[in-house]
Amino acid sequence: MEKIICISGTNRPGNYTLRALRIVADELQRRAMNPVILDACEMTLSFPGSPETEDAGRLRAAVREAAGVVIASPEYHGSFSAMTKLIIENLGFPSSLEQKPVALLGVASGRIGAIKTLEQLRSVCSHAGAIVMPGAVSIAGIRKVFDESGAIVDANAEKALRGAAASLVKFIEEFVHPRQVLEEMVRQDGPPWSATV
Repeated sequence: MEKIICISGTNRPGNYTLRALRIVADELQRRAMNPVILDACEMTLSFPGSPETEDAGRLRAAVREAAGVVIASPEYHGSFSAMTKLIIENLGFPSSLEQKPVALLGVASGRIGAIKTLEQLRSVCSHAGAIVMPGAVSIAGIRKVFDESGAIVDANAEKALRGAAASLVKFIEEFVHPRQVLEEMVRQDGPPWSATV
C-alpha cells in the first residue's frame, strides 16, 4: 500500500481541521492506501534559524517517503494558519514537497469557506515544487458539519472530502505509477535510443 501523509495544520485543541482530515484519511484507506495522519498538536517545530527539532526530521522523512500528501488548514484572518506555514518551513530546502502530489483542504466557520486559504496555500506549495492537485476542497460552516460526538452530519461536505481522497488516488495511479515504472525500466535497460546496433 502506498503511504499518504495527511497533515493537520493547526495545534488548536479539539479543532475541526483534524476531524475533516480524518474523513479524507478514511477514504484513502478504503481505496487501499496507507494514510498516516501527522497532527500539529503532537509536533514540536522551530522557526527558521532556530535549532531543528527531532520532529522536523521525522516530518521531512515521512513526506519524502510518501506517494502523496494531504495538507489541511483552517482559515485564520483570511489566510492559512501560522502552524501550517511553520510545517511547510520545516520541510527543508529544497522542500520535501518537491515533485509530490499534494491535495489541499481548507475549513472555515464562515459561509464563504476557506477560499483565500486555499489560494495562498496553493501558491506556497507550488513555489516549494509540489504538484498541487486541482479541485482543492473548501468546507464552509465547519462547526455545523460535525455533531457533538465528532461524527460528520453534512452529506455534501463528506462527499467533497472523500472526493479529495479519490482525486489524489486517481492521480497517483494514473500518472505517478506509470512514471515510476518507466523510470525503473530505463534504469534497468537504458533508454530505448541507447541500444547498440
